[in-house]
Amino acid sequence: MYRGECGMSTPKIQQRLATTQARVAGAATEAGRPPESVCLVAVSKTVDVAAVREAYEAGQRRFGENRVQELARKVTALPDDCEWHLIGHLQKNKARAAVAAADWIHSVDSQELLERLDRIAGEECRRPCILLQVNITGEEAKSGFAPAELPAAVAFAATCDHLDCQGLMTMAQFDADEGTLRASFAGLRQLRDAMAERFGLPLPELSMGMSGDFEAAIAEGATLVRIGTAIFGRRG
Repeated sequence: MYRGECGMSTPKIQQRLATTQARVAGAATEAGRPPESVCLVAVSKTVDVAAVREAYEAGQRRFGENRVQELARKVTALPDDCEWHLIGHLQKNKARAAVAAADWIHSVDSQELLERLDRIAGEECRRPCILLQVNITGEEAKSGFAPAELPAAVAFAATCDHLDCQGLMTMAQFDADEGTLRASFAGLRQLRDAMAERFGLPLPELSMGMSGDFEAAIAEGATLVRIGTAIFGRRG
């Protein structure tokens, strides 16, 4: 069983999921948006299959994984109507496995990776949805296109025949205050709007916000929130 702080047992996953869904819906409503405009991706990295199945039985269908190998294993263990999101850094040598397993790839962070994914998707007769990862905070430890690099990346993504570029993804600074979080998330939204106007592309999706900051992300336009701890409890 997953355990929270002080060794206390966490509520069942079904209860935590329902609470999280209510918080997501409430944040959307507070932002003047319909609750259905925000999709919850339950981040199931390092969570065993039984726990993921419990979330599935409670109605959750979108799941996010950091590692391709773990994603591929869970894809075969869970029902076919799950939608799988690869949210972790993707090494180029894992691109083929990612295309085979993932419906969405959030972490496309270089033109070289774009090229490889497009070629492999054509060979595998797949068309995954992708998001371009942006290093909106400029932190050296984080992957992603710098904002100045984004126009070239969007222009190239628009030429990819076998990838469906749906928008942008980012990670905010860990433990930042709400004002800093809101500024980062607003920055991604503004970049998305500028790219959509410049290239005439819809780019409807903004993947931003995790367990500790998703309400701020929703306030600034997130359409996909990646939430793990609030649903499955602390790992490790």
